[in-house]
Amino acid sequence: MARTVARVIVDALSELGVHQVFGVVGDALNPLTDAIRTTENLEWVGCRHEEAAAFAASAQSQLSGTLGVCMGTVGPGSVHLLNGLYDAAKSHTPVLAIAGQVPLAELGTDYFQEVDNDALFSDVAVFRATITSPDQLPQMLETAVRHALGRKGVAVLTVPGDLGERELTSDRPARFSLNAPLSRPEESAVRRAAELLDRSERVTLLVGRGARAAREDVLALADRLAAPMVLTLKAKEGFEGDTNPFQVGQTGLIGNPAAASALQDADTLLLLGTDFPYRDWYPEGKTVIQVDTEAAHIGRRVPVDVGLVGDTGATVRDLLAHLAAEPPGTDGARDRSHLEKARERFEHWREGQARLADPAHDKGLLGRMRSSLDNRTHDIRPEALAAVVDRLADDDAVFTSDTGMATVWLSRFVEMRGERQLIGSYNLGSMANAMPQALGAQCLDRERQVVAFCGDGGLSMLLGDLMTLKTHQLPVKLVVFDNRRLGMVKLEQEQVGLPEFGTVLDNPDFAAVATAMGIAGIRVTDPADLEKAVRRAFDTPGPVLLDVLTNPDEIAVPAKPTVEQGWGFAVAKVKEIVRSHGDDSTL
Repeated sequence: MARTVARVIVDALSELGVHQVFGVVGDALNPLTDAIRTTENLEWVGCRHEEAAAFAASAQSQLSGTLGVCMGTVGPGSVHLLNGLYDAAKSHTPVLAIAGQVPLAELGTDYFQEVDNDALFSDVAVFRATITSPDQLPQMLETAVRHALGRKGVAVLTVPGDLGERELTSDRPARFSLNAPLSRPEESAVRRAAELLDRSERVTLLVGRGARAAREDVLALADRLAAPMVLTLKAKEGFEGDTNPFQVGQTGLIGNPAAASALQDADTLLLLGTDFPYRDWYPEGKTVIQVDTEAAHIGRRVPVDVGLVGDTGATVRDLLAHLAAEPPGTDGARDRSHLEKARERFEHWREGQARLADPAHDKGLLGRMRSSLDNRTHDIRPEALAAVVDRLADDDAVFTSDTGMATVWLSRFVEMRGERQLIGSYNLGSMANAMPQALGAQCLDRERQVVAFCGDGGLSMLLGDLMTLKTHQLPVKLVVFDNRRLGMVKLEQEQVGLPEFGTVLDNPDFAAVATAMGIAGIRVTDPADLEKAVRRAFDTPGPVLLDVLTNPDEIAVPAKPTVEQGWGFAVAKVKEIVRSHGDDSTL
């Protein structure tokens, strides 16, 4: 078989263990997609939008820790990849994007559909290059892949349309030897951090995704320090559940009062593998120790007393070795009251949340009073939907969530117990990510349950790729929080005293749309039907769209609600009522 540019690239992807390539076919990609067609164990997944293809590739990379691959053809096809690639870049996950280009002789002539890919991807990619000669392969491909894997980012390789079928003069195979380094901080810094921890009476851990591979070491450190463990959203996977007696949930706008108090009550804060970005949620006046593999992350969110640059597991083990067996000023055992207080608050908050999530909540006295104010049409509570999904989903399910209120309800009511995994656009904050990420996740394992928490705004933005699920018969379960709103934007407007504006969505019956596409569609409008509908969705083979009409006026109270936010909501509601009455009077 001739060693063409396309064949060398595709054979190398197969050798790397890539099983799917996501994209939309087109002129410059034809040699590459034809090479995929004739390659065993490599599947072309034709999407309806290149953005969905990039999200799917990013999801595969995040779940597997290996290379995700997507393709976009000349000009607009490559431009469409950009948002999904930004999500991969912000998620620090390796993705290779193959971008088509106009023929070599036309480069720089403002040819039809010509886009300067090297400029276009300059901000998002850790490596970008345009192949101008067949003999640049396989070295340029090797360089692109090593950059993506080694720097955990996006590499973009541009292939002009007349180059894919040209043959190489060399027969050297591509080689991708790459070992991840294990780094440790300086011992003097570890000793200094251990001394500060030994002298601290109340330590709280803020644990992020970078600590997930070191779970047992982190649990041992929490036990030694009698420290409550506040989790970032991405640390739910790996640290949540009854097997972690130290966790107290999350902080930030989607967090809870117990986590906020655990941070505020501490005298020392230990950050492990997190770059939690929200500065307002860090307490002031604390001793802060931060562990991160990236030196540039140390201290960029909160002032740090000791920065430890190194692998989380190795660093935590070094800290455990340097901590005193008996902290100074103690009788041999560290006081555990700080941990016990935080856990007690957390359990109390969880009990209250469980009551809100009961589908029968609105039938009780307090529920009826609450409904008269915020749910007069008796829509389904989103808390109830998330809680039922949590209870009925598999313990090894993969969850994805759209940015916005769907993520809020997942964060509070879905527990990442067992072998569950979670991905979302949690760094970029893009809309429309949940369904295409679920697409990529399901392609990895068609037998594993994949559940997408979709906002109605996010789902409708890339609605066409429902057909990709149908075409490839990917059994994703799409749970649509159909509140007819851009819910998070509505909440943002109201908390500063503005009436909601521009957030109302004129939605179709999404279940009927899915049915028309050949996908099982289920629509739920009555809270009494909720559990039965979720069970039916999970029991139905193939892809299913569960369209649940949820309460658009549901409020997720932040962990530290302020007086200003309270006044903002009150003023906004008055304005909304006045505007509504004014609208009625003109009819």
